[in-house]
Amino acid sequence: MLLILAAVVAGLYWAWNSFTRPQGAQRVAFRPALSQCANEGALRYCVYRDRAGSNGDIVYHLHGRNLDELVWNDDTYYTAMLQAEWQRGGTRPPTVVTLSYGPSWLLAPKGTAPESGLLEDLVRKLPAIEQKLGAPRRRLLLGESMGGLNVLVAGLSYPDRFDKVAALCPGVYQVSPFAPLGEIQSAMKRTGADPKIAFGIWMLARSYYADDKEWRASSPLTLIEKAGRDSPALYLSNGLYDSYGNFEGTQKLAQRAVQLGVKTEWHPLYGGHCGIDATSLAAFLVS
Repeated sequence: MLLILAAVVAGLYWAWNSFTRPQGAQRVAFRPALSQCANEGALRYCVYRDRAGSNGDIVYHLHGRNLDELVWNDDTYYTAMLQAEWQRGGTRPPTVVTLSYGPSWLLAPKGTAPESGLLEDLVRKLPAIEQKLGAPRRRLLLGESMGGLNVLVAGLSYPDRFDKVAALCPGVYQVSPFAPLGEIQSAMKRTGADPKIAFGIWMLARSYYADDKEWRASSPLTLIEKAGRDSPALYLSNGLYDSYGNFEGTQKLAQRAVQLGVKTEWHPLYGGHCGIDATSLAAFLVS
């Protein structure tokens, strides 16, 4: 009898989950860009060109965690919304080059951690990509979440190589992953960060940085101190209720950039992780 009852309960539970599971996704109506993909060693990339042509710029897109270089034409992602914005306005967009070293990676400069050195590797490989595409009029960086942190590290470390940096919900933190546990717990409480997510970030950071000194040396909050009026223009956005706890650090970065004379757009958004204002972002990338 108990086995029959358990089977009935399990069946009802399965049926309820099946019924209440989302059945689809809101999709963006747009004209997908033409794409070609290749690799430079471990760096995989795809080149996306609008059928109407390019404005002469190159945007290097660095994706968020667990995504890849194929995401640009995904009709459920914000990248499709950007393309739709340009197409509605009749704007000739940049050529987009999506870059990936895999599902999770940080552009940590060469240090003592085993996974470090991707920053130098990327900078060495960009000329080989551009040799195939031709020299761009301007070179821009775009990234979200993990990719948002990566574009800030690249753009602020090599400011003479990039004209603009758009970092969306970037992983910018005031508290080091090497800080005492009590300090990390206080930061999670203050920012509303999900402890499980915070632990994942803690693990990822320690794969690419050996200690607090290495981490702080390439933190955007450290790198911004060398910036000024000639630095790449910044576009920064973050949701107030970001479960990664990114709002606090990104807001501080935006405030400091303005103080230092960096041309900065700061878009605080009412929402969670990686809510994105596609209209202002699309305008920033082509202005």
